[in-house]
Amino acid sequence: MSLFSKFDVLAERRKALNDTGAKPFDVVVERIISPTEAIVNGRKTIMAGTNNYLGLTFDPSCIAAAVDAVTAEGTGTTGSRMANGTFAIHGALERDIATFFGRRSAIIFSTGYLANLGILSAVTDHNDVIVIDGDCHASIYDGCKMSGAEVIRFRHNDADDLAKRLRRLGSRAADALIVIEGIYSMLGDQAPMVEIAAVKREYGGYLLVDEAHSLGVLGERGLVETANEHDSVDFITGTFSKSLGATGGFCVSDLPELELIRISSRPYVFTASMCPSVIASTRAALRVLQDRPELRDKLWRNANRLYEQLRNLGYQLGPHPSPVIAAMVTDIDEALALWTGLLQRGIYVNLVFPPATPKGSYLLRCSVSAAHT
Repeated sequence: MSLFSKFDVLAERRKALNDTGAKPFDVVVERIISPTEAIVNGRKTIMAGTNNYLGLTFDPSCIAAAVDAVTAEGTGTTGSRMANGTFAIHGALERDIATFFGRRSAIIFSTGYLANLGILSAVTDHNDVIVIDGDCHASIYDGCKMSGAEVIRFRHNDADDLAKRLRRLGSRAADALIVIEGIYSMLGDQAPMVEIAAVKREYGGYLLVDEAHSLGVLGERGLVETANEHDSVDFITGTFSKSLGATGGFCVSDLPELELIRISSRPYVFTASMCPSVIASTRAALRVLQDRPELRDKLWRNANRLYEQLRNLGYQLGPHPSPVIAAMVTDIDEALALWTGLLQRGIYVNLVFPPATPKGSYLLRCSVSAAHT
């Protein structure tokens, strides 16, 4: 058995996929035209799978801030925050994020993936237990694995099942870490925040909510805000790569121990820090998010319209409208034909395969933007 024999099955599947003529993993965006258009395969294409919810990637104030920062401070930090990579602008963004969420402190990471990896692996270890929604993102699963903690899954969006799992833990429930998401990235459904917070209050433990896809979408700050459960949530993680149109991740908390993560989280300690231009554009985008609520209104008008039209056409969608709208298809050939046909007609959506998808379905996943007409 060779080093690479583990890839044999994967290679066969990829070849079979390529033989169909569809290459969903090899799409190259040749030129970006706007938040919603690009040149793909030489054709002007509507981008309907980018997570650019508020359309801020081309916002003039964000671009100007990035240009000023790269001119003044260079292209990158060339080091981690613990070594030589902490600039004053990092601290400014952390203060902005903490103030925005009304929390005691914030810590930023180079990506949203690293935010979950860094927090979960630092807060818990092999003595602890993490209870997660079964549909949580891969970054949450990987953070749990890196921590070495015991991991217990509860049924997706089922607060009663969460209560059952915590009840079985007995006294250990008081120190368990519960992890959910604001909006789930595959079907666009929301966590039952009020019900889960009630379970947490009954059995104890700590609650982490990943607001990656809900920041700037559900109210300004996400599901915790719209559900009015600020006091029930101990950690909020998220990313700058969706509504804020950049890259990077964060965690905010009122717990003073958050500061200790700076010296205990390997994804924080050993990763090069965010570059100045990205920090500057993120800070500008955060101001736009607060100053222009009409963007969120437009986003939801677009989301509701697309959801209703696709449902009327007979597609099986997620349980309710959301800026993440995925049509579920059970047959791979149908999924490939639909995806290829859309791309040939100048529309790009995400084609998502099992096991990343719920119930083993194939998803034609759209993400709506406020910038879509």
